[in-house]
Amino acid sequence: MQGLEEYMLPCLNKELFGMECMGCGMQRAFSLLLHGEFIAAFKMYPAIYTLVLMFSVIAFNLFKNFKSANRIILILAIINAVIIITSFFIKTFSI
Repeated sequence: MQGLEEYMLPCLNKELFGMECMGCGMQRAFSLLLHGEFIAAFKMYPAIYTLVLMFSVIAFNLFKNFKSANRIILILAIINAVIIITSFFIKTFSI
């Protein structure tokens, strides 16, 4: 995992326009999560934990279908969207 940072994709939006996109920090936050730096991962990208939870539910549902999976995934997707948009606006427009 030491060389994981070497394979991270650069943000095309940041390189072309000079401002971060709504996904900026997700790769680094996931890397921090894998290294056990949980608070730093949250500070880097606040939606990292709900995204991991949502993708875990999706993966679990692929192998073992359960009745309320679609509702749980929809709720998690809405929560993720709110967190991502809110943190983007806070990061972009804070002084």
